[in-house]
Formats: sequence, structure tokens, C-alpha cells
Amino acid sequence: MRKVAVYGGLTAALAFASPKPAHSQVVPQPWVSVGSEDEAISYAAGARFLDFGVEVGGGGEAEGEFGIDVLKFVSVPLVSPYVGLGWYSGDESFAYSAGVQVRPPGNVFVGVGYHSLRGINGQIGVKF
Repeated sequence: MRKVAVYGGLTAALAFASPKPAHSQVVPQPWVSVGSEDEAISYAAGARFLDFGVEVGGGGEAEGEFGIDVLKFVSVPLVSPYVGLGWYSGDESFAYSAGVQVRPPGNVFVGVGYHSLRGINGQIGVKF
């Protein structure tokens, strides 16, 4: 009987101690991005869900190309660096990206990143 009580207590402690995602991690957090590559304007829109994101965009050096990137974020307080891989139409099918989003308290966040086809970009987004 004592073993059952000990195992039950340990199970309950683990259930309460396991981290659960905060509301802000569960609700998608959208952003828009504008940048430039060799004086050509680039644009994108994205959303983050938990520690993953997706970004759809085009423009930049390879005008007329349009594609999608899958991003992986590293969540640390205030700052979230990310890396991503994407697939784009046109001659250069694959792209890579990296950047950082600064997430201060409040409902707005900003970021800066580099994309191999769209160049350097600035981001602004909303936290719900």
C-alpha cells in the first residue's frame, strides 16, 4: 500500500511540474516583413505557433519568385532567434533564412532577419 501512495504522489508531482505552453505560445502570432535585396523590394507575411513558424513571401533579387519558408525559433526571454528553410518558384528553388525577433512586454514585437533570396528585412508583428 505504501508503494502505491509513493508512486501516486510522484505521478501527481510530475503532472503538476510538467511545463505547459503559455497562452501566448498557443495562439498564432502573425507578422509582416519588408526588406530589400540589391535595391529590389521584398515582402512577406508569417505566423508563429509554439516554437515553429511559417512565412510566405516574394520579391527581392529574384523578382516574380514566390515561396514559403518553415522556421524554427529558440525561445529565450525577450529575444527569439530563428533559422529557416524555404522552397521558391524559379531558378533558385531553395532558400535559407535567419534572424531574431525581440518580444518585449505588450502586444507588439519587432524583428530583423536575412533571407538568401529576399535579403535583409524588418518585421513587425502582433501578440494576442
